[in-house]
Amino acid sequence: MSAYGFSVQVSKGFDETVEKVTEELQKEGFGVLTEIDVKATLKKKLDVDKRPYKILGACNPGLANQALDAEPDIGLLLPCNVIVREQEDGSVIVGFMDPAAVLGLVQRSELETLGAEVRSRLEKVRDAIGAA
Repeated sequence: MSAYGFSVQVSKGFDETVEKVTEELQKEGFGVLTEIDVKATLKKKLDVDKRPYKILGACNPGLANQALDAEPDIGLLLPCNVIVREQEDGSVIVGFMDPAAVLGLVQRSELETLGAEVRSRLEKVRDAIGAA
C-alpha cells in the first residue's frame, strides 16, 4: 500500500467486513476506541456523496501502556488506525496503519521493537480477513 500502511482486498460486503475486522482485532487484543463514518460525515458537513468508508481507531491496552511508559507523548501517534473502504467496483479494501513505521519516527529502539510486535498482530488480522 505505502510506506506507512498495508492492506488487503476482501470479497465480503462493507458492513460484514467492518464486523469481521472488529472481531479479528479483538482476537489480537485490540478494541475499537473510535469509529469514524467518513461517508456520513462528508455528506453532513459538505453534502458530498462518497463510497462507504470507515476509520477504526484500534488499541491494544497492554501494548499502548508499554508505549506510554517508554514515551509519554506517544499518544500523538495512537491509536492504530484501520480503514475499511468500498471501491468504485464494489470491492472492499481494509488498510492498516503500519505501527512499525509510525513508532519508528520516535527513533527509540524499545519503541521500534514494540512497533514490530503491533505490526505482527495487525498482519495476523489482515491475514485472517483475507483468508475469510
